[in-house]
Amino acid sequence: MSDKFKYKRIDKNDVAVLLVDHQAGLISLVGDFSQDEFKNNVLALSDAAKYFKLPVVLTTSFENGPNGPLVPELKEAHPDAPFIPRPGQINAWDNEDFVKAVKATGKKQLLIAGVVTEVCVAFPALSAVEAGYEVFVVTDASGTFNQTTQKAAWDRMSQAGVQLMSWFAVTCELHRDWRNDIEGLGTLFSNHLPAYRNLITSYNYFNKK
Repeated sequence: MSDKFKYKRIDKNDVAVLLVDHQAGLISLVGDFSQDEFKNNVLALSDAAKYFKLPVVLTTSFENGPNGPLVPELKEAHPDAPFIPRPGQINAWDNEDFVKAVKATGKKQLLIAGVVTEVCVAFPALSAVEAGYEVFVVTDASGTFNQTTQKAAWDRMSQAGVQLMSWFAVTCELHRDWRNDIEGLGTLFSNHLPAYRNLITSYNYFNKK
């Protein structure tokens, strides 16, 4: 390889979170994850954004139609976040208000998740790469019809330079070091990973002895 690989980490001081079209109607189409698992992953990413105090931009597509309203937990978790209800644009990046909200964060890195993966996630992700952003897609907080369409979307985005990560990997990369806040990170994981709750319970027991 002529070019030396450079590990580009997510920087909590230079990243914004874009939650695209997590709408009641669209979420019912998700088939590559169970409904409960998917909603948990979305809320885990949302909680991670709150924990690290990351700027968040919320958007919906044609919510007065069959796509439905934004999942209420996201608005409740981020009451001060810009909310862009797009009147019709399928690619969020085609909406001027959405792009303005993204630019207003002042961040150069974007964490994107949404429904459905090959459209609502891939289209703005590719557009953002073209616009010069470093883009990370949160794969398990993005859902689509099945694993065939999921893989096609992942392949298309990764070939364009988008980095694909889970919400757990995103959180770990943002946190860097357990010693920064053992209790806070442990609580975040415990709230969304039952197995991790057992681990933290064990840790707390032996740590207090």
